[in-house]
Amino acid sequence: MPFPRSPFLPTLLLAAALSCAGLAQAAEPVNPIGGVRFEPQAQVAGQALQLNGTGLRALRIFKAYAAALYLPQRASSADAVVSQAGAKRLQIRMLWGVPAAEFVKAFDLGVKRNNPPEVQAQLAERVARFDALLAPLGKIASGDTVNLDFQPSQGMVFSHNGRTLGAPIPGDDFYGALLRVFIGEQVSDDKLRAGLLGQPS
Repeated sequence: MPFPRSPFLPTLLLAAALSCAGLAQAAEPVNPIGGVRFEPQAQVAGQALQLNGTGLRALRIFKAYAAALYLPQRASSADAVVSQAGAKRLQIRMLWGVPAAEFVKAFDLGVKRNNPPEVQAQLAERVARFDALLAPLGKIASGDTVNLDFQPSQGMVFSHNGRTLGAPIPGDDFYGALLRVFIGEQVSDDKLRAGLLGQPS
């Protein structure tokens, strides 16, 4: 005797298939962009962070780098990201070799564009310290990984290919200014900004 066919069976099977697919995806690196796959989670200062979004920085026809933003909780605006308490990570994976001096210029310009003069004055000494961490690298090569981590008890911790460089740079105001270079209102790449904020680009 054939088993009676439920009218809900196709729907149930589809739901089960989608559920299994979601579980499989969650267990593996996600969001391939520019040929780079980022992990769905990161650990910073003992805190579990989740992937907020990824983006690609393109210079003319060249793909310069892919980036990922990790937060305690997802956020879709720059203000919500910057004001969120806890550890954070901005990870940059290089796709094209770039002189460190170019990063310095882009960072300094981004800070000026996204902060009023009085805030720039408060950040000036720490911006110079960050520039001094980058400059000795000479060139950030294709395949390199840069982590810009915020550890609440220390500040911004800079690492290059897993090696921590220099002392932490204190202040959540400094780390917020750093993030606004990538996700603020005056950025060099709107698509990168949208991607990091998990918005459609």
